[in-house]
Order: sequence, then C-alpha cells, then structure tokens
Amino acid sequence: MSLLRAVCIFMGLLWATPLLAENRYALVVTGAPGGEAFISTYSTWAQQLSSAFTEHLGFPADHVVVLSGTSTDDAQHSTQQNVRAAIARLRREVQKDDLLVILLVGHGTVDDGQAKFNLVGPDLTSDEWGVLLADLPGRVVVVNTSGGSFPFLRDLATRGRIVVTATESTAQRYDTVFPEHLIAALRDPAADLDKNGRVSVWELFARTSKGVVAHFERQGLLATERALLDDTGDGAGIEAAGTGEDGALARATYLERDAAAVDADPELTELLGRRRSLEEQAERLKQRKATMPIETWEREFEALMIDLARVSRRIRSRS
Repeated sequence: MSLLRAVCIFMGLLWATPLLAENRYALVVTGAPGGEAFISTYSTWAQQLSSAFTEHLGFPADHVVVLSGTSTDDAQHSTQQNVRAAIARLRREVQKDDLLVILLVGHGTVDDGQAKFNLVGPDLTSDEWGVLLADLPGRVVVVNTSGGSFPFLRDLATRGRIVVTATESTAQRYDTVFPEHLIAALRDPAADLDKNGRVSVWELFARTSKGVVAHFERQGLLATERALLDDTGDGAGIEAAGTGEDGALARATYLERDAAAVDADPELTELLGRRRSLEEQAERLKQRKATMPIETWEREFEALMIDLARVSRRIRSRS
C-alpha cells in the first residue's frame, strides 16, 4: 500500500469516527492581586477565563472551579487551603480518560531557584505544587502564566502531563503579558491553526506565544518572557517555534469535546485509547522526519497510518 493511500484511508476513517466521551474539568486560580492596580484586571481575567471554558469550549459549568484573589466569597478565595480542597475534589471526580486543565494567573516570585505562585496568604512553591498534583488522574494540562514560572516546568513535568510556563528562565521575573494573550487565544476561532474544527493544547500555546512575540515587537522592546511547553516529562520544554520531541501529546490533546462523542463501552474505550496512543506516535515521528532517512521514515509512518486505519475501522464497527 502506498503512503498516500494509507494516509487517505486513515483520514477518511478518522473524520467518520466518534471520539471518547471523556469529561472535561478546569481549575482556574487567579492569585493575590498584590495592589489596587491589579484588582480590576484580575477580576476581569477570572470572569473571562470562566466564560471561555463554559461558553466557548463547552465545559460543564459545574466542572469549572474558579478561585480568585479578588473574590468576596471566602470559599472562592485563592488561598492555599481552597486550592488544596479544589484539587482534592478533582482527584475524587476526574477519571483516567478525562481532561483536566489547571491555569495559574497572577504574580510569581523566584528565590534561589525556588519559584512560588502568589496566593492569598501563604504561597505554594513549585515543588509543593508538584507534590499536590502527583498521580492526579486524567490527562492533565498545567499552565502557569506568571513571571518566574520557569521552575514549574522542572517540578511539575512528568510523563503523560502537559506543562506550560510563561517564562524560560529564572531571570524572567517580571509580570507577564501571557495571560491576556492566552485569554484572547481561548476565545479566538483562528486558534484552530489546522482548521479541523477543534483547538489542541499545542495550537493554544502557539497562538498565545505568537501574540506575546507580537506585543514586544510592537513596543520595540526586547522580550522579557518566552513561553515553554513540556509534554515528554523531561522538564526541558520547547518554544512554539522550536524543535524537539516535545509537542506530540499537546498536538493530540484537544480542549473541545468532539461533537460526535458518545458513551463508550470498555472495549471501545480501550480502542480509543489505542488510537490516541498511535496519534501521539505519529506526531512524534513527524517531528523526527528531518533526522531520519526518508525511506525509513516513510516505512514507519505508513505502518502507523495502517494501524490507525485498522483501529479506526474497529471503532466505527462498535459505534
């Protein structure tokens, strides 16, 4: 079978096949404002992020938890106690095939390489966040949009998790413009870069990063922040315009639930998991194309496409 034919078969089956009916959750934490100048901004960001998840991305409202440093409700205040309680609740509710997005928006600090995200009252350090999120079920995406967020990449990275930080070094400690561009990207249909009707985590990262770069270019300033994404678990990460093994999982993880999603029986769930794994392998192989002999790459890619077509055919027969 030719490579082109294999690709065509796979794409035809993919578009005709419903995806796993996973649940989607989000935890949005806007930290302590740190001054009157930030109160209005943080309040607006919390509202915009909540509506982005529920109205634009279709997350169930009761699956979106918002903790805010400007809230007048003690139960919704972004304190360490409420963060721990929210994550404990999510640990009980989220299943292994569910998607969980955790967004940290606010001020960050770095001291001797130790990063903190500023909460109302005692903060949580990056290594404390790492312990708090350890073994959290589901496909977890953590985005820290604050200045000084770089150590979170190292302390939160683990296999099967996507971690994004607004900065690429501990020297980048200024308040970032990443949050406003992230919010814009969440609400912008143009973030669907490949025009397949859904926005992947990678596309969101790329769109946001592009907005940050454009901001500094318009201001005629040297960039004081560069976002990184890690999804291999090595804690290194890459920029949106960079190259490397990172990005395969992020490209195969979507924020929207597919319109054709259905409740799946155990065998169908297993098949859908197998297809997701093959899709991730295909993304990794695409990233290695320039470093492999073309004959070897085409042979391996064709084999993956055939496997994907077979799994998709089995999924179709059970849907």
